[in-house]
Amino acid sequence: MKGFVVALRRAKNEDSIAIVLTDKSARSYYRFFGARHSILQLGHLIDFEVEGEDGRFLPRLRSLSQMGFKWLRDRNRLMLWHNFIKLFEPHLRDTEELDRFYFDLLLKAARKWDKQNPKRIVCESYVELLKFEGRIYPIGKCYICEQDLGESVSLMTSFKPAHPECIYASAINKSKIDEFFREGKTIYLNDSEIDILYSVVIKGL
Repeated sequence: MKGFVVALRRAKNEDSIAIVLTDKSARSYYRFFGARHSILQLGHLIDFEVEGEDGRFLPRLRSLSQMGFKWLRDRNRLMLWHNFIKLFEPHLRDTEELDRFYFDLLLKAARKWDKQNPKRIVCESYVELLKFEGRIYPIGKCYICEQDLGESVSLMTSFKPAHPECIYASAINKSKIDEFFREGKTIYLNDSEIDILYSVVIKGL
């Protein structure tokens, strides 16, 4: 079985509890002496087996191996990856079965993480997620005051559009945002605008 470690916490002694996102679920697993194993780290894609799925205790991870990416040795890219991947555990919490969309989204992002600006990948992945979940809001009216938007727009969590003065946030040209929502690409957005969008995404999915 393959999955991304989207959350990790210490248990008693040097044991660990890992939440692993696979193509079917996001589940908690126990790992004896997990703190000693460099493979079991936040953000890693692991191949593993499971034992003890009798329902009385947490199932246990065994036979772990890491499916590595070159950029894992790049501290800046790794930190951005951590910021992105840890958003998935609270978003998918209490969901027993998942569409493989979420696993595939992370896998696609990881495979190009060293080839593009990671913040652009995050923003494009987020729009793809919002579309999949049916959460893209119309760009015509402000989410706060429900009045027509002007030429500039600010974005709230879930990329809800609003007047800059309604949420006291940085603005981006509305036509650029509209294009971004329709095409799912950040090609027409400059790096400053990407920083604005990224700051919205990391607040939560």
